Amino acid sequence: MAHVVCEPCMDCKYTNCVVVCPVEAFREGERMVYIDPTVCIDCDACVPECPVDAIYPEEEVPEKWRHYIQLNAEMAAKCPVITEKKKPLCES
Repeated sequence: MAHVVCEPCMDCKYTNCVVVCPVEAFREGERMVYIDPTVCIDCDACVPECPVDAIYPEEEVPEKWRHYIQLNAEMAAKCPVITEKKKPLCES
C-alpha cells in the first residue's frame, strides 16, 4: 500500500514531506504535491512532516477524501519529481 496526499494540501503545498522521502515518490502539481503509488514504499517518513495532516496510508484515507487515492495515481504519472523544499503556496 502507498501513502496518499489529500485535500488539506490543496493550495497549501508544503514540501517538508518531500525532503524526507527515501525513494523520491513525491510529484509536484500546480496546487499540491502527490505521491506516486508505484514508487512509495509505505515507510511513513512523510506523515509526521506534514504540518496540515494531509498524508495518510491508503487504507486510512478518510471516506470523504477516498477519491484522492485515484487522483494521486493519475497526477503522479503526469507531474515531475520533487525532492527539494519550496516555499508553500499558502505563504506566498
